[in-house]
Amino acid sequence: MLARVIGKSWVVLERRTGDGFMRCSDGHVRWGIFGASGVVFVVREDDGPRVMLQKRSAMAHEGGTWSCAGGALDEGESSYEGALREATEEVGDIPGEPRLLGEYVFTPATDWKYTTVVVEVDERFGQSMNFETDAVGWFTPDEVAGLPVHAGFAAAWPHLLPIITA
Repeated sequence: MLARVIGKSWVVLERRTGDGFMRCSDGHVRWGIFGASGVVFVVREDDGPRVMLQKRSAMAHEGGTWSCAGGALDEGESSYEGALREATEEVGDIPGEPRLLGEYVFTPATDWKYTTVVVEVDERFGQSMNFETDAVGWFTPDEVAGLPVHAGFAAAWPHLLPIITA
């Protein structure tokens, strides 16, 4: 969902085809009628890789925790396309030509999945662009281990780390 501040209020500008909750085959209710995806951006620096995370606002699930930008997939949208679209909505335009390094797929149910893509960029970027994001930060993998992170991101992190550090 795309929303912006107009005056002192948040206004929904556009509803996406994948927006909505669904009861999955395992009985849990999850966001994203067609599944969901997120992106961990990686920049290579002299002292090693840094990853971009967003601090989730109180308006988002598990607000106050750090996670990757992401959200519901639109109908017919690939996980990669959806992750980059969501990131653009939440943290801003992606500089240069992003390069896909790998992905981790969490499939808790037969009818729903969350894919985290890992994408390398040439430079740091990002800012809070909508109501879902309170802050954007670039962290070393060791720093991520000490952050209060979203439970889903915490579960994915051991699978993402080898892709990031390869």
